[in-house]
Amino acid sequence: MAALAWGGGDFAGGLASRRIGAYLAVFYAELVGFVGLMLAVPFIRESLPPFSHLLISAAVGAIGSFALMILYHAMTTGLMSIATPISALLAAALPIIIGLFTDGAPGMPQWLGFAFALAAVWLISQNANDERAHIHQLADLKWPFLAGLGFGLYFVLINRVTQEAVFWPMLASRIGGTVVLTAYILLRRPSLKISKTAWPFILTNAALDIGGNLLYILAGQSGRMDVAAVIASLYPGGTVILAWIFLKERLSRTQAFGIVSALAAIALMTL
Repeated sequence: MAALAWGGGDFAGGLASRRIGAYLAVFYAELVGFVGLMLAVPFIRESLPPFSHLLISAAVGAIGSFALMILYHAMTTGLMSIATPISALLAAALPIIIGLFTDGAPGMPQWLGFAFALAAVWLISQNANDERAHIHQLADLKWPFLAGLGFGLYFVLINRVTQEAVFWPMLASRIGGTVVLTAYILLRRPSLKISKTAWPFILTNAALDIGGNLLYILAGQSGRMDVAAVIASLYPGGTVILAWIFLKERLSRTQAFGIVSALAAIALMTL
């Protein structure tokens, strides 16, 4: 469910980006999410976690925002067809590696599910319209690698600080992310005026992003972190399917194979 929420959020964010640009779309979605969580504070009865957990959560939010900015930088300065799949693949692979040390080795069905999931992440993230999908030099991998590392760390660390609390770590994470994005916007000094037509997509993106975070945290509390992270990493599939349905974008054969692989991965990892 987290993958579906994040995939829908990215779809809405993409539509907002077409109207106001990627950086402003991300900034306003993060800001709206922060305001939404702040408005919920008076209704929360959850006990505060240790202060160290809140600090880690804020750092995790900052890492996630840095990773997103790095990914956009990689997509605008290099090959989008390389940046997206490599960052997504590493984001899924890192929790698997960490999970071996923290949760022990999973069963054979989960291992097979991981393999199908990693293949799905790579296949779904391929850009069918970019014929330059090959690496000319190792430097092409630098920024996608850092972005994927940041996303993977987010999956791992947010799971560690949300075993006893949900809302407060989410709020602290959002504060960290908002601070980073605000600093970035202040440095770039773009015009903050945006089209009214972008607001429905910004609000949808913010709501689904918070929903995805909540669902991922709950999944991590009820099962293995690596399984929850890998399934959540399949979110590009939701974005691709929504673009196919609503925008009539062509679904390539590679992406179709990726979606089938993702379904097989989910079935195996939930055994």
